[in-house]
Amino acid sequence: MSKVIVGYGNPVYDVISTPAMRRDDRILSGCSTNACLAAAKLGEAAVLVGTVGADFAERLQEDLKHWGIEGHLFPAEETGGFSLIYDERGDRELGILGVAGQVPVTLSGAKEAAFILLGPILGEVTVELAEALAEASDAPIMLDPQGLLRGMRNGKVTHEMTEDFRIVAGLSTVVKANELETEIVTGINARLDPEGAVRKLYEYGCRIAVVTLAEAGSVIFDGNEIYIIPPYTTNAIDPTGAGDTYAAGFMVKYLEMPDKLIEVGCFASSVASVMVENSGPEFPLTRAEADRRTEKLLNGSLELKFDFLKRE
Repeated sequence: MSKVIVGYGNPVYDVISTPAMRRDDRILSGCSTNACLAAAKLGEAAVLVGTVGADFAERLQEDLKHWGIEGHLFPAEETGGFSLIYDERGDRELGILGVAGQVPVTLSGAKEAAFILLGPILGEVTVELAEALAEASDAPIMLDPQGLLRGMRNGKVTHEMTEDFRIVAGLSTVVKANELETEIVTGINARLDPEGAVRKLYEYGCRIAVVTLAEAGSVIFDGNEIYIIPPYTTNAIDPTGAGDTYAAGFMVKYLEMPDKLIEVGCFASSVASVMVENSGPEFPLTRAEADRRTEKLLNGSLELKFDFLKRE
């Protein structure tokens, strides 16, 4: 029986440019959207709760139906979107193409959820919504904090620590942050001190802290043990959505084996590796391929040192 993964956060239509590719068309994306895409491709039931403007409402309905995602969508003045320009190091510049509205305080999808993802892209998931979901549902909650740490200035995205992050992190079962987000909320460079960074992230009150480090893998801390998760090495052409699909893989596998975080992390890493080989929602993820890559990671050397995380 499939598990119901519910993502709260606005869908966006982005323009993406990387050293390996450039697409001039607007591409369906967004933290919760990409996670729902991955969950559906893995054979789970996926529900997306967010807002959309009239400019993309019809296209979004068609896209979600095509990819097997149930949409609970509220009207906004416009649909969100970013321009994402990546350099050779994988760092990116974010420009704003559109800003959608806040997601209403709604329990839509929550009572059926096996796992809830709070995946805002620009402040649309409020503390009030997070509190309502935590109160109404027994499902574990994962927070991807990117949209709680972003602001706007002159059409560009800024990043800063917020009280909203502090509160929502304390309501969450899992907090998954990339290295930029981790440094913003902990003050620690996770490439140089991954153990210190993930421990500090854990102090915000979650049960499991996860720090993702792109091509260097990820680290997980459950309050007792640090788990070093290797990357699934692949030819990455577009890193957009890697962390989002990692989140989906984590949620799906955690529901199956919550006490085996090495397996959970390796599955999440494997799911993300399929995403970065492609661009946009067409990534050819299947459960069989995710399982195959996971077994390859588990059968390899997991006796890794933190030194491999350090960037020259």
